[in-house]
Amino acid sequence: MKRIHLISLLALFPFVTLFAQVYEPEYDSLEVELDDQRINDLNSGKAVVEESTVMEMLNLVSNISIFTDAYLDIDTAIWNKYGFGKDEVPTYDDSVYMNRIQTLAYETTIPLTFNSHVKSFIELYANRRRQQSSRMLGLSYVYFPMFEDYLSRYNLPLELKYLAMVESALNPTAGSKAGAKGLWQFMRGTGAEYGLRVSTLVDDRFDPEKETEAACQYLKSLYARYEDWFLVLAAYNSGPGTVNKAILKARGVKNYWAIWPYLPAETRGYVPAFIAVTYLMNYAAEHNLYPTNPGLLLHGTDTVMVHDRVSFDQINECIGVPMEDLVFFNPQYTKRIIPGTRSYPYSLRMPMKYTLRFTQLEDSIYSYVSKAEKVREVIEEKVEEVSDSFVHVVKKGESLGSIARKYHVTVAKIKSWNHLKRETIHTGQRLTIYRSGSPMAQVSKTSKNSTSKNNINKKATSTPKVRTHTVKKGETLSSIAKKYRCTVSDLKKWNGLKGNTVKVGQKLKIKK
Repeated sequence: MKRIHLISLLALFPFVTLFAQVYEPEYDSLEVELDDQRINDLNSGKAVVEESTVMEMLNLVSNISIFTDAYLDIDTAIWNKYGFGKDEVPTYDDSVYMNRIQTLAYETTIPLTFNSHVKSFIELYANRRRQQSSRMLGLSYVYFPMFEDYLSRYNLPLELKYLAMVESALNPTAGSKAGAKGLWQFMRGTGAEYGLRVSTLVDDRFDPEKETEAACQYLKSLYARYEDWFLVLAAYNSGPGTVNKAILKARGVKNYWAIWPYLPAETRGYVPAFIAVTYLMNYAAEHNLYPTNPGLLLHGTDTVMVHDRVSFDQINECIGVPMEDLVFFNPQYTKRIIPGTRSYPYSLRMPMKYTLRFTQLEDSIYSYVSKAEKVREVIEEKVEEVSDSFVHVVKKGESLGSIARKYHVTVAKIKSWNHLKRETIHTGQRLTIYRSGSPMAQVSKTSKNSTSKNNINKKATSTPKVRTHTVKKGETLSSIAKKYRCTVSDLKKWNGLKGNTVKVGQKLKIKK
């Protein structure tokens, strides 16, 4: 009955935030069987913290290697205004937390409240995970100016910047077990709805600016639906469908604390974590917490534009940018390849001391063949030398004629190699294709309707056609061989080459 009376009151009064300040959601109404100890743990907030993904993200931020061992160069007299000892961990009564949170609530349109669940997350950030909280403080100097800029553009509360702390602990390379990525932890499908592309080589969810703008658009659309910031946060975390179901179970009451027992475990801790981290970032000094210096990430990097396809290996070997820096500062390039073009360049972040050298040697970097590429060429050449054939899987709409044209062979040869009596083929069928230069590529299997032996010999001994290929930027013998369906050995033989290196503008003979 207590539950029913409370829901009725919430439905009658418009000033829901006043009740939320004293409302403690209870697990008694959950439609599951729980023992008394479990209910006590959940109601006290202890289990809510442990079930939250906040723990997972705090663990990940511990692994970032760019941090220095020092705090940011700030006036410690201003920060440590209470004269705390170095390792002192202050504690406060609940009334202090409540008064401070109410003060913050006066300055925002988000209805910040205090209860046991919020207190549990405050204790997590301020006591149990102090090192990670100091790291988040340091990272806030990197990302908050940009967050505030986008939030202002979309006319959203600036306090929503703290949401990224709950989502990723401000780790730009964060990825959850569920598949969410980046500072704002977008799932692939939701990200696509807001313009975040994911391809084989590039994942926009790891681009801080693109993902921040997508987050602002998503939050704005959710607020247009719910007109309640805590419901917006719950929907951001678990999806609008989950929140709508919880509202129905709470008899239509559109209040986060009323639907709280009907939300997934992770979402039950989501808003309390947001309130707690909002509190701590504003009262860090009161908890003897100071921002750890995030090293190069703060002021030590710059961005260059990449106008051609290039790999991290090429950049690392040409101008010496440490591979770990390229990987950490550019997590959006998931295969360590940047598919830039003149018409669609991509950005690349690196330590500032390398940017001028990149600009000066840009064209040389694009044409440079890395050690990894050289090794790959050698392997491909070896494979081509011992392999006479490969398998083509028939795609929808293909015919023997189109496949024959693709590989510069005849329909008769494909039929012969694959023992086909008719020209009918089906999608998914596997066809063996022999490479140019292979003995099998020169003759077809004899059949009753085959041409005469004299005609076959005449074709086999006819003079091959010769064409010229001009080497373009970024091309290798291996890529040219693939283009003309021949082997690297063929190219070297036709052109009297001893090594595997070719130069831009070099003329190569292609015999067919």
